[in-house]
Amino acid sequence: MKKIIFLLSTSLISLFSYSQTTLISNVQGYTLQQAANTSDPTQLIKFHAIQFTDDRIDKIYLEGEAIPKRNNIQTINGQGKTLLPGFIDAHGHVLSYGLSLLRVDLTKTTSELDAVNRVKNYSDKNTNLAWIQGRGWNQVQWPDKQFPTAKTLDKLFPNTPVWLKRIDGHAGWANSKAMALAGINAKTESPAGGSIIKDRDGKASGVFIDNAMNLIDQAIPALTIEEQKSVLTKSMQALASFGLTSVHDAGISQLNINAYQMLANEKKMPIRINAMLDITDDNWQTILKNGHLKSSDDFFTLNSIKISADGALGSRGAALIDDYSDKHNHKGLLLHSNDMLSTYMATAMNAGFQVNTHAIGDNANNIVLNLYEKHISATKSQKLRHRIEHAQVLQLSDIPRFNKLNVIASMQATHATSDKNMAVERLGKQRILGAYAWRKLLNEQAIIAAGSDFPIESPNPLFGLHASITRQDHNNLPEQGWYPKEKMTVVEAFKSFTLDAAYSGHQEKIIGSLAKGKKADFVLISDNIFTMPEQKIWQNEILATWVNGQQVYKKQ
Repeated sequence: MKKIIFLLSTSLISLFSYSQTTLISNVQGYTLQQAANTSDPTQLIKFHAIQFTDDRIDKIYLEGEAIPKRNNIQTINGQGKTLLPGFIDAHGHVLSYGLSLLRVDLTKTTSELDAVNRVKNYSDKNTNLAWIQGRGWNQVQWPDKQFPTAKTLDKLFPNTPVWLKRIDGHAGWANSKAMALAGINAKTESPAGGSIIKDRDGKASGVFIDNAMNLIDQAIPALTIEEQKSVLTKSMQALASFGLTSVHDAGISQLNINAYQMLANEKKMPIRINAMLDITDDNWQTILKNGHLKSSDDFFTLNSIKISADGALGSRGAALIDDYSDKHNHKGLLLHSNDMLSTYMATAMNAGFQVNTHAIGDNANNIVLNLYEKHISATKSQKLRHRIEHAQVLQLSDIPRFNKLNVIASMQATHATSDKNMAVERLGKQRILGAYAWRKLLNEQAIIAAGSDFPIESPNPLFGLHASITRQDHNNLPEQGWYPKEKMTVVEAFKSFTLDAAYSGHQEKIIGSLAKGKKADFVLISDNIFTMPEQKIWQNEILATWVNGQQVYKKQ
C-alpha cells in the first residue's frame, strides 16, 4: 500500500511516496509518559526520532538512543524542529466554525456602525442571499458598551433578513425583516431561559438572549446533509492547519451525526471528532438507547451528551448566585429547570453516556455539581468522567468537589484573556477569585481538559498554551499576567491540550501522547515551546500535521 507524505527539506516539506514504515528523525520531540510510584503522575519525555507503520507508532528514539540502519523504511529529516503529540481541543463547535468561514466576520468590530458596515461589505460581495448571517460582535468592546438595535440594520437592509450572533453564541442581533419572518411582534413574550430585549415602547429591539434566539433560528432554512458535509469538511481542514488532530464537538444534532458517519465511511475526515450529542435534539432519547457510536478507524466517536445549564458572562446570561456587580437585580439565566436538568443527567448516565454540562456562572456550576453528586452516586457512573464545560466562575467551596466527584473541568484559557476587560466589572473583586481559577483547581488535583470554544475564540492551541502559561494577551498585558497566581506551568498547559484532553474523551489509550502502539497523530512546529520565551509561544507556527500516520496539513 502506498501513502503520500511530505519530505522536510530546506524548504521544510516536499512531496514523495513511501512504503508502510516511516521514520522522522532530527527532531526536538516531546511527549508525556505515565510514571509509576512518583508524586508526579506524568513525566515529560524528550526524543529525537519517531517511527510509525501505517497508523500506529512503532517506537520513539530517546535522547542518546541510536537509530539502526535499515533500507526498507522511508526517512524524513525533521530539520531540528519540534515534534509534539497532536493537539486536542476538548471543546469546539465544528459546524459553527465552518459556517463562520463562510459568513460575515464581526470579530474585533469597533462599534455598532462598524459592524453594520462589515455586513454591507459582505452583502455587496455575496449577492442574492436569502438570509445574511454572521457572528463575532461584542458590545463590550464598543465605546458605549450597549447592545445594538434592529434600526441600524434596517437602514441598509429593509428587505433582506439579517441575523448576527454575538461572539459567545449566547445572543443574536436581528433586523426587522428577520423578526417579521419569525413572527416576532410587541406581543411576543420571552421564552423560559431566554430574553427578548425590548425598547422603551415595549417593542423587540433586535437582540435575543439564549433560548430566545431559537425564535429567529427556527425561521432560517436548515442545511441539507450534503451542505453540512461540505461545511464540516472545510472546517476540519482548517482546524488541521492549527495543529489540531482531534476535536470534541460540543453539542451536535442527529443530522450532524449522520453527516459525520457518512464522511467517516467515505474516509474523508482529516481529523478525529469526539462528538457530544446535544440534549435539545428531538431524537436524543432514541440516540442514547442505540448506544455509543465509533467508526472502525476511531475518526468519529460519540459517547457523551452536551447540556447547557446557563448562558455566558458577556451577555449577562451566566447564572450567578448574587446580582451582577454591574446590573442590580439581575442574576443571569438558567436554561432548564432543575427537574429537567436532573432528568437529562439521570437518563444519560443510566444509558452509559458521559455527561458534559455547560456551566459558566457560580450558581449554574453549583447546581450542576449538586446534581452530579446525586446522580453519580445513584448510577455508580464516576468512571464515566463527567465534565463541566467552561467551569468559569466557581464558589471557592465548590473547587475541591471536581476531584472528589471525578468531574473534569473542561476549560478554555483564552476566555480569560478575552474576558479580563469585563469580568471584574461583571463579578466584583471577591467573586473573580473563583473565576478562571486554573491553579486552584490543579492544586485540588482536578483534571483540566483544554479547548478554545471556537468559533468564539481562535482554534489555535498555541494561543491557548500562551494564555494558560502567561495569563496575558498578545500584547503581553498585563505585565505580570491577569491574576498571575492562577497560571499553569508549560508542562501542565501542554498536558491539558494533549493527554488530559484525550483522557476527558476516554481516548488516552490511543491518542494524547506518543508511544508504541498509539495512533500516529502528531504535529511539527517551528519553535520549542519548552525553551522559547513564554510570551512568544502564541507566535509559533504549525509546519505540518499528521493524523493516523497521514499528513493532512503542510505549511505552504
